[in-house]
Amino acid sequence: MKRIAKYISLMAVVLLCVGGGVFLWHSGFFAAASSQESMQAYIQRFAPYSHLCFFLIQFLSVVLAPIPSNITALVGGVMFGTWVSFFLTFAAVLLGSILVFVLARNLGQSFVNRVVGERVSAKYLDVIHAKTDIFLVLAFLFPFFPDDLLCILAGLTSISLRRFAVIALLTRPWGLLFASALGGATFSIPVWGMALIGVAGAALFLVGMKYGDRVEGAVLRALGKKSEGL
Repeated sequence: MKRIAKYISLMAVVLLCVGGGVFLWHSGFFAAASSQESMQAYIQRFAPYSHLCFFLIQFLSVVLAPIPSNITALVGGVMFGTWVSFFLTFAAVLLGSILVFVLARNLGQSFVNRVVGERVSAKYLDVIHAKTDIFLVLAFLFPFFPDDLLCILAGLTSISLRRFAVIALLTRPWGLLFASALGGATFSIPVWGMALIGVAGAALFLVGMKYGDRVEGAVLRALGKKSEGL
């Protein structure tokens, strides 16, 4: 039964990657990804199905990973407004994240190495194995890591699909909302403000990686004591 599931998953990912890649290539997506203006013009070509086109682009960006989802979310904010861009992007990203996680879980290390490359796999896999929950939470919250590739690598760890889905559901929306709001002109941030956010994010990430286990342990112990008291 597991072998059949692997074959079905393999066929699905091959068809998805080949079909999606061919569509994006022939439709001029990769050329349009060079700038915000050209990407906006590309999506507008598919009117009155621009929303569906945008959703598919965001979904394929997770599976095929040609460009970060935050960039296209910003374009979506310009075109559709903050909230439409956010909800379309978040739905597509969450669906794509779960799909690549399941594919990695079913197809194993050799599949992951072919998709992300052995160099990237070796760079992140050890720390994901050692600090799965903490690393994923921090990596999803801060825009310094290849979120989509980490979703694939997470499929090789012992984390359950339900736990992974909850982490993605709680952490992945915020960067997408920020990008959508920035594109939708809900607010604007000067260059110095962006620099401060980047420095603060990097500092929080390093602190979390060093002391995350202690914090998590303290929280779990506190919750355990409360439950015993009840």
